[in-house]
Amino acid sequence: MGRLLRFGFLILFFLPKYSASNLIYHVKEEKAIGSYIGNIAADSHLSDRVVPEHVPFITFSQLQRRGSNSISQLFNVSSNGKLFTAQALDAETLCIYNKECFRIVKVAVRKANKFMKILKIKVIIQDINDHVPQFPVKQVNIQFSERDGKGSKISVPNAIDKDVGILNSQITYQLRNNNNRLFSLSVFKRIDGRANLAIILEGKLNREEKDTYMLQIVAKDGGSLPMQSVLNVQIAVNDVNDNPPVFSHQMYNVSIKNTHQMSLPVVVLAAKDLDAGENSKILYHFSPKTSDEAKSHFELNKTTGEILLKKIFPVGQKVVYKLFVDATDGGEPPLSSTAIVLVNVMNQQNNAPNIEVDFVFTLTENVASISEDIEAGSFLAYVMVTDNDMGLNGEVNCELQHDKFQLLNFGFKEYKVIVKNSVDREKEDHYDIVIKCSDRGSPPLRAENRFSIRVTDVNDVKPQFTKDTFKFLTYENEKSNFPVGFINATDPDLELGGQLTYFLLGTDTNDIPFQITNYGFISTKSSLDREQQEVYKFKVFVKDNGTPPLNSTANIIVKVVDENDNAPYFTFPSVDPFSLDFYYHPQSKNDLTVLKASDRDNQENAFLKYEIIGGNDKHLFTVNPYTGVLSFSRTVYQNDAGTYDLKFMVKDSGMPSLSAATTLTLSLSVSNTTSPMLAAVHQQSDSLIDVTWVVIIVPVAVVLSVVIVISVTLCVIRTRNQNRALQHTAISASKHPRNEMRQLISQSNNTVPVSCNPDDIMGGSSISMHGQLYPVDESRNEWKSSSLSRWSQRTPQDFVHS
Repeated sequence: MGRLLRFGFLILFFLPKYSASNLIYHVKEEKAIGSYIGNIAADSHLSDRVVPEHVPFITFSQLQRRGSNSISQLFNVSSNGKLFTAQALDAETLCIYNKECFRIVKVAVRKANKFMKILKIKVIIQDINDHVPQFPVKQVNIQFSERDGKGSKISVPNAIDKDVGILNSQITYQLRNNNNRLFSLSVFKRIDGRANLAIILEGKLNREEKDTYMLQIVAKDGGSLPMQSVLNVQIAVNDVNDNPPVFSHQMYNVSIKNTHQMSLPVVVLAAKDLDAGENSKILYHFSPKTSDEAKSHFELNKTTGEILLKKIFPVGQKVVYKLFVDATDGGEPPLSSTAIVLVNVMNQQNNAPNIEVDFVFTLTENVASISEDIEAGSFLAYVMVTDNDMGLNGEVNCELQHDKFQLLNFGFKEYKVIVKNSVDREKEDHYDIVIKCSDRGSPPLRAENRFSIRVTDVNDVKPQFTKDTFKFLTYENEKSNFPVGFINATDPDLELGGQLTYFLLGTDTNDIPFQITNYGFISTKSSLDREQQEVYKFKVFVKDNGTPPLNSTANIIVKVVDENDNAPYFTFPSVDPFSLDFYYHPQSKNDLTVLKASDRDNQENAFLKYEIIGGNDKHLFTVNPYTGVLSFSRTVYQNDAGTYDLKFMVKDSGMPSLSAATTLTLSLSVSNTTSPMLAAVHQQSDSLIDVTWVVIIVPVAVVLSVVIVISVTLCVIRTRNQNRALQHTAISASKHPRNEMRQLISQSNNTVPVSCNPDDIMGGSSISMHGQLYPVDESRNEWKSSSLSRWSQRTPQDFVHS
């Protein structure tokens, strides 16, 4: 029997603690936002009630009262059950002096999406010493009479510490500058925690020796790092007011109904002062420790001490108001004392229930949110119904009628809203909910709470490009930010899930001279040079901003259109001027050499044409405009031998056309076997005049008569001359070998003789030059060829501007 009694006693001992809250934590005020307070998951031992495999699925969330905001949201609860501060806590603002400062945090516990229970966490806010004790003035002036004896005292103002903690607001006092030990400090603690201070006379005063004393009273609080302030006390030798008012009771406890008439006093306070005259006249006023809420319901008559109602009380609530009243006399300085008034307001009416809804996820004051992938049975909101009426008037029944949501009772006047059936945002993204409650009074009183539930989208569709490959044409030499084109991707998801961001991808993103905006517009980052790179191939990456983000890629091909920005240049002759020696004999071919040029541009901008622009006064040479072959334009005679400074120009076919020029110094040697007569006729052809025709016409008759004779004679002479020439050629060939003859022909110190077979040198002619006839390594020319054949082989690529 004794053991049962002890067990029952333990139950009664622990019951009040856990009926109010499941866990208790302490936190100091002024902690930084996000400061750790405690681990609800560990301290509540909920993991002991489930199998270990289900522990990772237990989540915690703080219930948010509808209409709550960041100012009233003091704490945050993480999904893994850790409690943090949500804003800086100020105990002086949140709490009342000399009363435990705490807040209750309601935490919903779920296993996966299944509701487990509601935890009520009590967080005690510990006051820190962040206020300095303050005197109402920096200096007071008091007076002693020189006739006053030892033990006489005069009251001085006390200091007030706004801290609400007992130690932090507890003030100790010390008297300084009391070198002659004539005074001491008396400290009398009052019921509200403050003190009555008085300067006590410890010896005999002699006004004629000294009429003024300067003392200091140091007020120091009881914090771990105490803070202090100083009151300067000037003492004049004279009489003072030395008795504070005294209340008939230090505490008044009053109970009234919530129907109390406003014209009737709640209580009448009375205080007396032993002083006489002005020092005994008392005025009443609320102490600074009285809360603003209490002052809003009560008013105080400062002369009579009557406390009256100022406004009616909230319906259906039982509250207790704590008033601090000071009684101050009319002395100088004034003295005061404090009384505490407790007013208990009792409810006597039948009031309608009050419904409070705390959502797990809140969008606005009357709107909760759920995800479209939420499972049936998931916890949505916590509902608490308040009705403080007595008897049947305080018994309440609630209901919610809806095909998607359900209201379940799980405690005294406590309910939860759960998901009854799955939701589909595409079919309906908004639901209006009404919770109705009524008491059992006669007649019954009803209340309802209306709110909305908005279904949020799930990011389940990845962005899609309109095509797999986008092809664009752009131009070289344009400034940065030159437009290239648009690409387009779509995403049917809403909000962040449908907001797209584009990126360009390559082996090295820094090597891609393009940029893209979030609207899919591609432009250049810098000027392009087709001669460095003609085609760019890279990828575009698009992702949405959903959670988790989804993405897609597409191919980008950009071809750079050529601009005629490169002038052609000669690859042969490779220097300007260039010297070339050529030996001509009747068996020589017409071709001398081949001019070669190149252009870094392409297509028509690299289609080249050659021409002679100087040094060809005898019209002896011609150049093929397309192949660059330099050849004789007519028969070569002996008097054509000599040096020619031939100037050549090559130009492309771009708009505008660009060109280059070079000079070829050609030394022409002509064989002696060339007919001198034709050469003479050629030299004199320009000097013949019309008189020659007259001379021919006159003897024409004679010439015609003897023409047969002359013809026969000439044929005989020509036959003999040919036989002599053949003999002379054979003798010369036997005396001078073919290679030695070529070396004798080329006598210039600056020339480099070319020795090869006669048939390889333009049909047997000898050529010497200052440089090479052809480039050593034509493979170095990786650009466009100037030959017509290479131009004709080019086929344009079909690029579609997308």
